Amino acid sequence: MRRIGTTVVALALAGATIGATAITASAAPGGAARAATSCPTGWGSMTKGSPDAGAVPLADVRTGRHDCYDRIVFDVPGGGGHLGYFVRYVDRLHQDGSGNHIPVNGGAILEIRLAAPSYDPETGGVAYPGEVAKPLPGVSVSGYRTFRDTRFAGSFEGETQIGLGVRARLPFRVLQLSDRLVVDVAHSWS
Repeated sequence: MRRIGTTVVALALAGATIGATAITASAAPGGAARAATSCPTGWGSMTKGSPDAGAVPLADVRTGRHDCYDRIVFDVPGGGGHLGYFVRYVDRLHQDGSGNHIPVNGGAILEIRLAAPSYDPETGGVAYPGEVAKPLPGVSVSGYRTFRDTRFAGSFEGETQIGLGVRARLPFRVLQLSDRLVVDVAHSWS
């Protein structure tokens, strides 16, 4: 019986090792084989949030493409690592305050709210030049595997609201880094 248990453990470890270091047999341009990317799983698609507050304005929004996910980054200089946020899938994006519907292209809509206004709270001047119901300025998601559209929904009572159109309801994660908030949306569920 002990031998069977040892064999089962050895096979499980071997399977995990093979799965983690899988090689794709498909040839890359030039005839060289390339390693398959092992993508993380377990992020889920449920609402994620942090009640932390914010007192400094949003400065910039940018996106990036990675092997396993598409990324949107919100730069908030002076925000530290405790920026309040709320990220969830919604059926339709409705602007805070007015309740107006803002159309967002894609198979699913991720609503992102962060505790950083698009205006300077001290002067009232524009800090981030987004226009309500328009794509995010300087952000193009053309050619992304998961992202389809971005829409600025405005700032209301110290929070900025963004609509992110994605291909489908896919798992996502939220990372708080010093002076920025990062939202990654996976390319697939596996």
